[in-house]
Amino acid sequence: MNEKEKKVQEQEDLGAQALELNLEKVITPGQLVLKRFLRNRLSIIGIVILVSMFLFAFIGPFFTGYTPEEVFYDIAADEIAMYLRPSAIHWMGTDGNGMDIMTRLMHGGRISLTIGFVVVTVELLIGIILGGLAGYYGGFVDALIMRFVDIINSIPFLPVVLIIGAIVDELNIDKTKNIYILMLVLGLLGWTGIARMVRGQILSLREQEFMVATEATGLSISRRIFRHLIPNVIPQLIVIATLGLGGIILTEAALSFLGFGVRYPVPSWGNMINAVNEPFILKTYLFTWVPAGLLIFITVLAFNFVGDGLRDAFDPKMKR
Repeated sequence: MNEKEKKVQEQEDLGAQALELNLEKVITPGQLVLKRFLRNRLSIIGIVILVSMFLFAFIGPFFTGYTPEEVFYDIAADEIAMYLRPSAIHWMGTDGNGMDIMTRLMHGGRISLTIGFVVVTVELLIGIILGGLAGYYGGFVDALIMRFVDIINSIPFLPVVLIIGAIVDELNIDKTKNIYILMLVLGLLGWTGIARMVRGQILSLREQEFMVATEATGLSISRRIFRHLIPNVIPQLIVIATLGLGGIILTEAALSFLGFGVRYPVPSWGNMINAVNEPFILKTYLFTWVPAGLLIFITVLAFNFVGDGLRDAFDPKMKR
């Protein structure tokens, strides 16, 4: 082999090594999103807070030894042990009904978080289906679904919820079933924003080349929508769902405070604050309502941190 052939061989070897190094540096879209998300410190703080909240709400009750509706008595005074200060027996004291506050906070967190996830799931299901159909078909179907969205948006939320609450009270519906009614109402009235977003995204995607290819291969309409169009909208849906969870927890707390929502004796963070409605108790027994308010505040803030982090991570304009 002469010198010229040796030089050519060396260049080929160097080119092959450079190609291998470039392949090793290739980052998949999923890895890039994860890298951006982990680089956001507030998002990591949000994740840590949410994991702590889930452990507190779903694991904590197994270690308290009390039930959320258990009433404690002061045997010496022969009366309900109301407004006991925090102690070794009751770490956060007792409320006005003689129930352990820490146990009720745990079970209340479980209910509030469950309501948030169920409502978001209902909103996503309705919004994805109707938004997908409106965006894909267009024309009359699009106009019909969007007018239905306008009708839902024109319904006054608070008066309707209060009327439903009054009907539930009149029918003496079980307190546990009332939670399901609350989740159903919130889900049925809150899906319109998701439907509009999905519709807008699909309108811009349906004319692209990959959709022309799916039509040429003879795929059914349902597979085109739910296997090829909807997956392209998932990043936006994840962000909307994460940010929406905090809003739903706040809504549930507000409705429980107004009397509709989770009803006594079933605990939730909202009705634990509602139980303290006298100025004297608000000032004197801060331990009865401040922890519930702080948990609502911290949980909603954590969901917002995570949602903002996901939005930035999925944004293609963000730097690597």
